[in-house]
Order: sequence, then C-alpha cells, then structure tokens
Amino acid sequence: MKITEHIKNANGKTLFSLEVVPPQKGIGIEDLYTNIDPLMEFKPPFIDVTTSREEYIYLDKGNGLMERRITRMRPGTLGICSAIQHKYNVDTVPHLLCGGFTKEETEYLLVDCMYLGIENIMALRGDAMKGHQYFEPTPGGHASAMDLVHQINDLGRGKYLHNDEEACDELNKFCVGVAGYPEKHMEAPSMNYDLKWLKQKVDAGADYIVTQMFFDNKRFIEFVTKAREMGITVPIIPGIKPIATKKHLKILPQIFKIDLPEELINEVEKAKNNEAVKQIGVEWAINQCRELLDFGVPVLHFYSMGKSDNIKKVAGELF
Repeated sequence: MKITEHIKNANGKTLFSLEVVPPQKGIGIEDLYTNIDPLMEFKPPFIDVTTSREEYIYLDKGNGLMERRITRMRPGTLGICSAIQHKYNVDTVPHLLCGGFTKEETEYLLVDCMYLGIENIMALRGDAMKGHQYFEPTPGGHASAMDLVHQINDLGRGKYLHNDEEACDELNKFCVGVAGYPEKHMEAPSMNYDLKWLKQKVDAGADYIVTQMFFDNKRFIEFVTKAREMGITVPIIPGIKPIATKKHLKILPQIFKIDLPEELINEVEKAKNNEAVKQIGVEWAINQCRELLDFGVPVLHFYSMGKSDNIKKVAGELF
C-alpha cells in the first residue's frame, strides 16, 4: 500500500514509522531484526531502509604501498526491504540516491522494486562523496532529486530510458517521498530558496515529504506554514531522533547541519553520564512528539540508527 493511502486510511490518526540502516558488509541481518522487533507493537505501516553511495577504501599492499578501491560499505537495501516485508508484513520504503548511481542503475533498481511489490520510494540527491567538499553528479546519473522524481514517475507510466514511445497510463505508479529541511538544506542560501526547490520536487511528482531531524518544534511549524503558503499541499512528515549521548551535541550539528535548543544543550551538559543523557533525550522527544500530535502531523517518523530502546520508550508514551 502507498504511504499516502496509509495516511488517508488513518482518518486523522497519527501513525508511527521508523527508518533503519543496512548492516555493514559481512554482518548478518539478525541485529537489525533485534532492533525492529520491539517496535512492532506500535504497528508501523511502513519502514524506511536507507542506502549509501560508494566510497574509497585503501588496502595495504605492503612495502609502504596502498591501493585505492571503491566500494559500498552498506549494500543490500532492496534485499533488506524484501526481508522486512516478508517477516513483518509491512510496507517498506527503499531510499534511492542520485549520487553513486547512473540512470540505468536506477532504472534496474526500480524494476526490481516492481518485482518485489514495493510501491514506495524515497528519492534523495544524497551527500557529496567522502573526501569531497561538494556534491558532484555521477557520470550518467542525476544531478538533483527533482530529476530522480521525474525518472521514477516516468517509469511508473511505462516510459523507460531507451523507449521513445509516449508514456501510457500509470501502470506501476510509485508513491514518491522527498526530503524537507525545517532548518533549510545546508547548501541553500535561504529558507525561501530551499522551499522553492522543495516545491519543484513536489511539482515533479513527489507525493509526500519527510523532514530532516530537528529538536525545536517552532522550526518545523514555521517550515510547514511557509510550505503551505507556497502551495505545497502534500503530507509533511516530521523526522524525530531522540538524543542519546553527549557526543551528539557535536556530531548531530556537524553531520546534519542543525541547531539544538539551548535548554536541551544545558540539560545534556549537566548530565553525569550517557545513561542520563539518554533519559533526557527520551523525555525531550516525548514532549516534542506530544506537541507535534497536537499540531496534527500525519506520521511520527523515527530515525533509529540501529538502536530502538529509546524509541520504544518514546512511542510507549504516545501510541
């Protein structure tokens, strides 16, 4: 079932969903199941599975020589989606990236999604390759998520890359999600500029939006308000991440280019250890989610990052 259909069928009730990360190469899927299992009591209608682009690794060849090779450290997104669907009978949402994939490779992935009964796709540009300051399109690939959305919707209408025929009626229309940034994308010169790009992704055929994590609900509410004023009408789903360690004060702003509220920073800094930080994060997320429920969000989407105990505590107070 499509995400938009899940939201419609909920009749105004806020749904619970989560996002998981594939294990690194050589590690089995059981740890992933161990983290998903405790959250199934909250009946998520869908689970997102991230993907990663290629990166360079350096192999020691001896005699002081190093060989540079390119690899993917967390492959298997579609396989994990299929396994989760089979084990838990829930819909899955694979993430598709522009970075690291040609248009042909993207087409093959989409065809595999059709064969696996996957109806939902998260379309993302992706980050710059590790070691690179700026995002550079993969040769033969897309430069933006908007272009990726166009390809996904073309294929859903039966139009393939090397098919010059007119697109037929929608045969395998995917439900397409895109990313939104309540504190603007780090490359955008202003929030208004960023929202214009978001509107273009929606106009290209995106069906819903999932936001980057945030810790200040005022930012999210302002973001939604401005998006609606700009004519963006699709569902906007907030992304939630309970803070769990003192390192998150540095890591999260550095990686995701977000601000943390002073009140939360002060509480974390006063905490004696990471167990205390985790409890602070749980309490903050509970209060944050209650406000978002009052605001009427369609879904609370949790970034699990391989851990579920704190999310279970938060969801236990809400669902």
